[in-house]
Amino acid sequence: MLQFSNDKQRWLQVVWVIVTVFLAVGCDCAKAFAESSPSGEYLMRVTRESPGDNLVINRACEKILRGDFEGAENIVNRSVVSNSQGLRALGKVLDEYTAIKARRKALQDKVYQTQLNELKELRQQVSLDDVDGIGKVFSIALKISEYANKEQKQALLRDPLLTRTIQKAKARAAEFEAKGEWLDAYTICYSKLMRIYQDNEACSDYAEQLLEKADILESIQDSPCETCKERYAGIKKQVFINAVDILDSSYVDIIDYRRMSIKGIDRCKLLAEVMIKLGVDNEYKMTNAQYAAWLVALKKIVTETNQSQTDLGKDEFLGVFDKVLAINESSRGTALPAALLIVQFAKGAMSGLDPYTVIYWPSQVQAFEKAVTNQFSGIGIRFSKEEGLTKVVSVLPGTPAHKSGIQTGDIIKAVDGLETKNISSDCAVKRITGPEGTKVTLTIRPSNEDKTRAVTLDRARIIVPSVHGWRQTETGKWLYMVDSADKIGYVRVSTFTSRTADDFESVLCQLEENELRGLILDLRSNPGGLLTSAVEIADKFIREGLIVRTQPRFGMSTYISAHQEGTHGDYPVVVLINSFTASASEILAGVLQDHKYKRAFLVGQRSYGKGSVQSITSYCGSGAQLKYTMAYYHLPSGHRVESRDSMEKLGRTDWGILPNISVELRSDELQKMANVRKANEFAETIGRDDALSGMNRYSHRETVGADPQLAIGLLVLKSKMIQAGHELAEAS
Repeated sequence: MLQFSNDKQRWLQVVWVIVTVFLAVGCDCAKAFAESSPSGEYLMRVTRESPGDNLVINRACEKILRGDFEGAENIVNRSVVSNSQGLRALGKVLDEYTAIKARRKALQDKVYQTQLNELKELRQQVSLDDVDGIGKVFSIALKISEYANKEQKQALLRDPLLTRTIQKAKARAAEFEAKGEWLDAYTICYSKLMRIYQDNEACSDYAEQLLEKADILESIQDSPCETCKERYAGIKKQVFINAVDILDSSYVDIIDYRRMSIKGIDRCKLLAEVMIKLGVDNEYKMTNAQYAAWLVALKKIVTETNQSQTDLGKDEFLGVFDKVLAINESSRGTALPAALLIVQFAKGAMSGLDPYTVIYWPSQVQAFEKAVTNQFSGIGIRFSKEEGLTKVVSVLPGTPAHKSGIQTGDIIKAVDGLETKNISSDCAVKRITGPEGTKVTLTIRPSNEDKTRAVTLDRARIIVPSVHGWRQTETGKWLYMVDSADKIGYVRVSTFTSRTADDFESVLCQLEENELRGLILDLRSNPGGLLTSAVEIADKFIREGLIVRTQPRFGMSTYISAHQEGTHGDYPVVVLINSFTASASEILAGVLQDHKYKRAFLVGQRSYGKGSVQSITSYCGSGAQLKYTMAYYHLPSGHRVESRDSMEKLGRTDWGILPNISVELRSDELQKMANVRKANEFAETIGRDDALSGMNRYSHRETVGADPQLAIGLLVLKSKMIQAGHELAEAS
């Protein structure tokens, strides 16, 4: 009887568990079917799985959602389950992941071997006596390093050819430095060494010094865009003092004035190193005697500052500033223009705070405001100065540049005949932009060619679009449903402007009208913009509760909360991020990921790590503007989004937002992804007789195949859909 009672009790427990599971599944299904689009929810097709199948699916999907696809496969393989629709769909997801992983590994091995073979051929023919030969060896070495494992990287660093190349590069860099050509020294040598020896702080610091000297040299030379006199017009000592007063009361942290003092003096030392290399006819030329006296005087101030037993306050810091200005007047026969010294000391001192706190002097304000508003008259490109080259990084659809066939990666050799190598980015912007309807001629060299071509364009009013789909049709219409079979949408937000939230709402409604069941939100390489715009997008996915809190050093925190009205359906969302996802975009990603809501899963790479709020004020006077960090971001759970700059100072790497699933992309994958995106976004080509004029657009499968982060993001999204009971298309 006792044995029977125990058996009976166990059977009752089993029955109770089964009933509970069925009730839970039934409730979930009922809830899903009860939800309707008019109330902001969505309707989905739901599968009916057995309790055993559901248990396996849930356990496996939880593994996938943590990035453990191998663990999910083990769970499925070890389980004795039926061949239900959900399990078939899950098996397909796991098979696709295995195939992606195998393809990536095979391509990595292939590229690695190709680069080894190129290095082998190079040994027989390269000459390290010229800059081109040094550049070729470094180029191949960097590629090998990217595709190599740890042991292979160590072997590369011991390679005799690379060792000789480094020695030759350092010798050539020294020659450039002796002539005051710091940018060339950086380009030929230290920019490469910095990437080869990524953990070598001394190498990174030296490379940074070279760039600072190049920046100083550029700042004291007349350019085709402005003279030094124009550049330094309106710069007054009181402007800097006013800026320091604002920072003292409003900067986000307690200010380390000792660090600001040292950084300001260091910048003045570099200024002297630049001036002693100038030609004798340059009005800023410093003699050897003046240079020596300048360094002695600065060293004395540094010693006094470091030996001070009390913390430096604002007044003591401004006292250091006054001493530097006084040295300039007393130690030289002809003093430097005060404006020049004020700008350089201020730039160094501000760098002691963070990378985002900066004074925009009167001559810089117009370009700064143009960047903030995202509206200007030009040709529709973004470019960067990389290793002395002006390189196109993006072309805006529908703009004059887009229609002319200018491509991402093209090198702008000249603007209206003016070589771009020796002019600043600001100067290049001034030359390329101009009144609407006027013409500008660019000399373009495609990145993979030696020949150049001249392109004449009519400037137009440019309003930078911020919401994109995965492909444009020939008429320029965006396609947003990236997987029509399973009704998965894709929206890329490239920046946050005053129009972004409304444009995003329109796209979301369009997708939901077409039975949207899952969404990919692509925030990769989004540098941020208006926080209010990012918050409005977050509000579309969160029904109620805190979205973000900003915390200043003094005063009350600012709380921004969600509103129930306008909330969209609870369909699964995956957000793609990378190391260039910054500011407002990483806040949006962090809010949707936050464990208080778990509204989205993040796939990609750790975000940039800005984590701070900037304010702009003109209270420093004379037409200048101060942009300064005034608060930190805190996510709904209270977690602060850490700044990369702050974490690196502490030797830590936990800045920004960490994705749920990390997917690092190699340079070949980035290039392939960029090529596919370029083709898919190329609405029309005018004036080109080459292959671009008939450029093919890529299919859904090809687009996903060229983008591992998107591909794995889709698998994660489908796993979440399977776990929620979605019926996926068998052949999707």
